[in-house]
Amino acid sequence: MACRRVAVFPSSAELGPALARLVASRAAEAVGARGRFTLGLSGGSLVSMLGKELPALPDLDCSKWIVGFCDERLVPFGHPESTYGLYKNQLFSKINVPDSGILTIDASLLLHECAEDYARKLKEAFQAEDLPVFDLLLLGMGPDGHTCSLFPDQPVLQETEKIVAPVSNSPKPPPQRVTMTFPVVNAARCVAFVSTGGSKAAVLKEVLEGSEGPALPAARVAPSKGELFWLLDDPAAASLTIQVERPGAGAKL
Repeated sequence: MACRRVAVFPSSAELGPALARLVASRAAEAVGARGRFTLGLSGGSLVSMLGKELPALPDLDCSKWIVGFCDERLVPFGHPESTYGLYKNQLFSKINVPDSGILTIDASLLLHECAEDYARKLKEAFQAEDLPVFDLLLLGMGPDGHTCSLFPDQPVLQETEKIVAPVSNSPKPPPQRVTMTFPVVNAARCVAFVSTGGSKAAVLKEVLEGSEGPALPAARVAPSKGELFWLLDDPAAASLTIQVERPGAGAKL
């Protein structure tokens, strides 16, 4: 089971640079150990945070990165809901990650075909017969406790065979999506949640401090052999009673 670390920053302005340093340090470790760095991205506020902070790092070399998406909406890349489209404009245009290293869905396919095609791309990139093992997955969490496109009470939560699953009835639009499944998420070497804002305080308390009844999807993220970070700002952490870390400015996670 993963060793969980909960780090709280005064605001997202301090959290962002710490996240960028975490990405850079895990990238350097992975390239040194395995010759490349595999990163899984989520959408939401992470897009603008990474788009601002990663290009600001000195001497960041992304030429040996492989970038995938923890989930994606089945919309054209030019659509405002396309996670890849947002990252292309806000991050990929500013760093030197090769186009061949960015693994995208084929949005022209039907939903089930799209999920199968994306699973094939992951297996080819990782040369894996079973589970791709990402060096780092960056996750967000919705106010209902969902992460990726793994929503509460949905059948996809029970998926154990597929590495990428289709979601046809997402309670949050757009309804058609593809998502990594828990087996892939929990095989990662490192998973980092980023959650900010007071609207997340109640669900964070439930996810991190436990409750009776079924665990929310975000609470089921527990890398079997890897690290698990929760990076929060003060408003999001306001209801927590567990012990947390408060890294100083420039601290390395």
